[in-house]
Amino acid sequence: MASPGNPNPNARSRAGAYTNAAEVAALLEERAARVLPQALALVRHYAMLLETQVKANASGRPGPNAITGDYRRSWTHEVRVAGGAVSGTVGTNKPQGRRLEYGYIGPDSLGRIFDQPPYPHLGPAVHTIEPQFVQALGHIVDGGMS
Repeated sequence: MASPGNPNPNARSRAGAYTNAAEVAALLEERAARVLPQALALVRHYAMLLETQVKANASGRPGPNAITGDYRRSWTHEVRVAGGAVSGTVGTNKPQGRRLEYGYIGPDSLGRIFDQPPYPHLGPAVHTIEPQFVQALGHIVDGGMS
């Protein structure tokens, strides 16, 4: 039989609803204060590792050849914290990045015809770094880092 304090049909009539919401909220706030700096350090570290791996992969076959090193030097990383969330971005400002990673078949803006094979360097770097990052992030989530 439901009671005013507990609408569950299996509840006893004298059963009430009790909550420790304030205690749980305080514990979550305390944990967030500890985890955010750890997450920031972790994302910063793995963004740098990813950038380094991309640059290594862009230093010759099977990735793109490094004729001048200009494209390889263009890879950078950035880490941001916004609203309690940490994000890392690794990328290049060079227009050939997409063509080198995925290849290109067709005309360019000048009408030249290309049949350029892909030279993946970002994807393989992500596949190399991702398992390590996920494992390290799991340690933070599980409370392994103090």
